[in-house]
Amino acid sequence: MGVFYVWKAVLLLCFVSTISAVHWPDGTYTLIKSDAGCPSNWLEGWRFQDNENDNNKNKIDVGNYFFGITEQSPSNFNFSYCTKDPQDFSNGKKWPPGSYCIIRHGNACPGGFENGSIFWDDENDNNKNSAGGILPSGQFKQDTLINYCCRRDGKFSSPIELPTSQAFHLLKFIYPCQAVKGMSVKEIRVDFDDENDNNKNQVHEMHPVGSHPGKQDNTLIYCYYSPK
Repeated sequence: MGVFYVWKAVLLLCFVSTISAVHWPDGTYTLIKSDAGCPSNWLEGWRFQDNENDNNKNKIDVGNYFFGITEQSPSNFNFSYCTKDPQDFSNGKKWPPGSYCIIRHGNACPGGFENGSIFWDDENDNNKNSAGGILPSGQFKQDTLINYCCRRDGKFSSPIELPTSQAFHLLKFIYPCQAVKGMSVKEIRVDFDDENDNNKNQVHEMHPVGSHPGKQDNTLIYCYYSPK
């Protein structure tokens, strides 16, 4: 009986050690901040986006798990961001093949990703856009432009390995949300009501699914991952 419990304890220790050894991939990049907060030692920032004033149709799925967002139809969006410190140690881990997007930070995407962007034509009248802290790559003035990194070099149904110690979001790209080992996943849709008059919304190259090239309003679909 004693040998059995020793063996069981060794297996548990090995399992915990394996989980704790999974680190975020090398490089610098940004994730949307979830209600679980940012990973330890990551840099934080925020963007208040002034959306259309007239008959505003902003909408976000219930149970979105974004930090600081509790309303289903907020008239403006205030998203917070987590950015991996460029000075963080290198562990040799690369982002695994799959079908998903992250948010770019810096001048280039991590290896294996292709670059793209989305431009939001925000409210023109009495625009109240503001931002602070460390932000993704893009432009955060009267209008908003964010750069993304997307890839489609693997099956969405083949689970990839990422840290499982706390919840996080990735962005959906073409197929259903990418499977992640040890994590449950839920799709979160965000509808933006952008400027009505002479709207200039644009998308370029490889961008997350849900946005509408040439359309007046943008949509994004996030994938929320929580430990099983």
